[in-house]
Amino acid sequence: MSRPLGVGVVGCGVISQSYLTHLPRYPGVRLVAVTDLVPERAAVAAARHGIGAASDLEALLGRDDVDVVCNLTLPQAHAEVTQRCVEAGKHVYGEKPLATSALEAAPMLAEARASSLLVGCAPDTFLGPAHQLSRRLLDEGRIGEPVAATASWLSRGHESWHPDADYYYRSGAGPLFDMGPYYLTALVNLLGPISRVSAVTSAAWTKRTLEVGPRAGQTCPVEVPTHVSGLLQFAGGAAATVHLSFDISSDLPPRLEVYGTEGTLFCPDPNQFDGDVALYAAGERTDFEAGRTGDQRGIGLADLADAVSTGRQPRAGAALALHVLEVMDALHQAGDDQRVVEIASRVERPALLSPDESWLAT
Repeated sequence: MSRPLGVGVVGCGVISQSYLTHLPRYPGVRLVAVTDLVPERAAVAAARHGIGAASDLEALLGRDDVDVVCNLTLPQAHAEVTQRCVEAGKHVYGEKPLATSALEAAPMLAEARASSLLVGCAPDTFLGPAHQLSRRLLDEGRIGEPVAATASWLSRGHESWHPDADYYYRSGAGPLFDMGPYYLTALVNLLGPISRVSAVTSAAWTKRTLEVGPRAGQTCPVEVPTHVSGLLQFAGGAAATVHLSFDISSDLPPRLEVYGTEGTLFCPDPNQFDGDVALYAAGERTDFEAGRTGDQRGIGLADLADAVSTGRQPRAGAALALHVLEVMDALHQAGDDQRVVEIASRVERPALLSPDESWLAT
């Protein structure tokens, strides 16, 4: 397309502010309108960012100037909203996870393929400069042949800061579906597709108490595992251990390390776009400066817009998101059944960004 793609945003919750703030940095997209189940929230967001407010999703999809929908609804609504968008002939980029299960994602992706529409999905943090540098160092063979990796994110849950944290404890959420996409996507970006998994899962409490906001003091049931310890086997031969928890009090920073036959790569937090990168090899540690860009939320949507224009597949595309979703399904299944679960899908590692990609210029 010769003009920037018009973006309509559905869902004006906490994460929307980041998208609405940063999407104007990318020349290939143009914010057009927002909508929300609470019209007042959409009106406030629209006024703040100087765009339109649609009365509902159907009104947003009926706009001719909306080419791609940014789906920022709750995880439990991701599949239904994306399905409605592709049925209306719109490309879609959504927040993670792609759906609450790989089975739920299948119809909307089939509809998108049949209509030649692109679907993309967060996380897109692996497109940040520190993660791109980590990938380049790995591809250059700086740690030799990858052997293993470790990833961990430990917390007591989100109820201490999020006013509607109860949805984090429903099906399609929990630490695996909330934080897991960052770590699993980062690992696939570095090491390629995952071929099989095993896991131990548990939940320390059967209910949680909201601590902030107008609903503080209310309790909510826990419907999903709140601690997941997984073992991943990659198709390329490496193995990884992953620990994700809403049950652990810890001040340890998130961890992502890759171990090779000739060294160790210390990678940045997959929940951030930049961070520290270090390499330990030949008995010496080397620290790298990757550049600090801050929040780049929406870079995956901008990449999808460029993919629409050039006819390629987006880096944070449906194939990658579906593979990660299948892995998360399998980790829960492995924990429930106490067995190894094979992963049927395979996906190519996303192409590295090149400095001459014009859609990055802001």
